[in-house]
Amino acid sequence: MTPADLERRYYAVLGLVSEASRMALGYFNKSDSLGITMKGAQDWLTLADGAVEDFLRQRLTVMFPGDGIIGEEGGGQASDAVWIIDPIDGTANFARGDRNWCISIGFLLNGVPVIGIIAAPAMEEVYAARRGQGATMNGQPISVSGATDIARAAVELGWSTRVPAARYLAVIERGYAAGAAMKRSGSGALGICHVAIGRSDAYAELHINAWDVAAGLVIASEAGAAVNDFFAGDGIATGNPVLCCTPALRAELEAMTGIASLSPQAERHA
Repeated sequence: MTPADLERRYYAVLGLVSEASRMALGYFNKSDSLGITMKGAQDWLTLADGAVEDFLRQRLTVMFPGDGIIGEEGGGQASDAVWIIDPIDGTANFARGDRNWCISIGFLLNGVPVIGIIAAPAMEEVYAARRGQGATMNGQPISVSGATDIARAAVELGWSTRVPAARYLAVIERGYAAGAAMKRSGSGALGICHVAIGRSDAYAELHINAWDVAAGLVIASEAGAAVNDFFAGDGIATGNPVLCCTPALRAELEAMTGIASLSPQAERHA
């Protein structure tokens, strides 16, 4: 795939995410249209999740028929060129009228994330990056905080029912003991973007799915973050831990969370 092929995909998806944002906001602004159901404990689903994913699948299939597609709701198979979609990340927030949710679209080429676009329509923010081209929010370059002192750091820790609560609570305890401010806002994709723009100094989760991070990891890496090698092993199909942080805090956060193995691009930024 040539650089021109990647550029065409990048700009095409910027247009698609704008259309998808308008669709999602239409649901968000009419709470009686959400059709809320539960897939499991604290695992929310709305009509918007399916509608946005169907729209993105249809358009991507027409524009790039040779590419694979994996979505949170509709599944899919990995391929050498694959889009990974989370139609609404932060669905619990979305369903409750909290603006902290987003649409996440990532593109992997030969197993490496190379395009990431995340729109937070209720906050009028669009994060975007291409591998080797830097990261932006609403068209303006962004970068990580550069924090060096864990006692001044803001660390977001995502929570999942797939991990025993005791492990999650142990990380929180170690974080507070180190002096960090620990928080959770309910969207892994936006949590990673907030590291990229310096609103937080780290995002970690002991298990997370590929559609939650495929776009965000490109954005964060291009903004100078250190990230672990999430797509090692079978991460694309079964998920993995994720750690994304401003580089100077890397060693302390690896010890705090137990998440190591930084990717080569992270090593270059560190």
